[in-house]
Amino acid sequence: METGGREKFIDEAEKIVRVDETDDEAILNLSLRPKLLKDFIGQGTVVEPMDIALEASIKRDEPLEHLLFSGPPGLGKTSLAYIIAGEMGRKVTATSGPAIDRAGDLIGILTNLSDGDILFIDEIHRLSKVVEEFIYPAMENFQIDFLVDKGPYAKTVKFNLKRFTLIGATTRAGLLSAPLRDRFGMFFHLEFYSIEDLSRIIKRSAKILDISIDDDGARELAACSRGTPRIANRLLRRVRDWVEVKSDGKITRKAAIEALSTHGIDSAGLDRISRRVLEVIFSTYKRGPVGIEAIAASLNEEVDTIQDVIEPYLLKMGFLRRTSRGRELTDTACEYLGKKDALFGELFKTSKETS
Repeated sequence: METGGREKFIDEAEKIVRVDETDDEAILNLSLRPKLLKDFIGQGTVVEPMDIALEASIKRDEPLEHLLFSGPPGLGKTSLAYIIAGEMGRKVTATSGPAIDRAGDLIGILTNLSDGDILFIDEIHRLSKVVEEFIYPAMENFQIDFLVDKGPYAKTVKFNLKRFTLIGATTRAGLLSAPLRDRFGMFFHLEFYSIEDLSRIIKRSAKILDISIDDDGARELAACSRGTPRIANRLLRRVRDWVEVKSDGKITRKAAIEALSTHGIDSAGLDRISRRVLEVIFSTYKRGPVGIEAIAASLNEEVDTIQDVIEPYLLKMGFLRRTSRGRELTDTACEYLGKKDALFGELFKTSKETS
């Protein structure tokens, strides 16, 4: 009984800090998504040049250049795509790289776009090579060539498309082919958010959801949000549940700390699996360097999960260092592992028992 409860506790903690979005969360987050660029908090190096490009495009009454957003998940790439469509008064068609299996799927999407419409492709680096070849002329000349029949009866059918804007989003910019990357007129990289910006996002979401929260409570949640608005909004909802049941309904710093500790999230925003990554490198591989495949094998996790979800934040916090020989811990990580506070000690014990 005790082991089952502990496993359930760990699973729930991992779900909270993971950046992937469930269907229910996607629906709820629609209400939290800003509609205008001026309401988008943070990412100043992205928002300012985009605002200029949008205004210039609207003045010339022509479609915006193709845009590519890169960065870790949950930072607002999809939100920015919808904001652009809203600012320009255009329809947005959203899909993802893995969802476009065949060239015919892409042709169907492109031929249904009207002049100035937005085509948003999430995880664009996962487009198949065949589909990618079809998208090149569509981006450059707003035309696609489709081969009909085979052998001596083969002929090419040319489709003329309406002028559209392709917005691509990727968490792995390095996996994009050079020909595809070069066809984007603008490239923006989204960084992790500061605690100050996350605090503003949390207070804005709290106002929309009618949640009572003070400045210290918002800042505490922001500090544990791994620099990611999606996680910040998720923590806000979980702490709201806790204060409604265990407290007076208001989120303060003390309430936030107590609520997050029940989910196994420490003051640095690290969950069990993130701590296990640090511990495995420290104890099993003597601080490193060690390859990402070896870490994944030791934790029985997918390489992509560690590389896309866990590692970016550990790098941002200065806990990990990438070298030509692999990953290794920094002195900051070793100091963090040496802090045997009550919460970390219990989770460290649980981590060893379940590994």
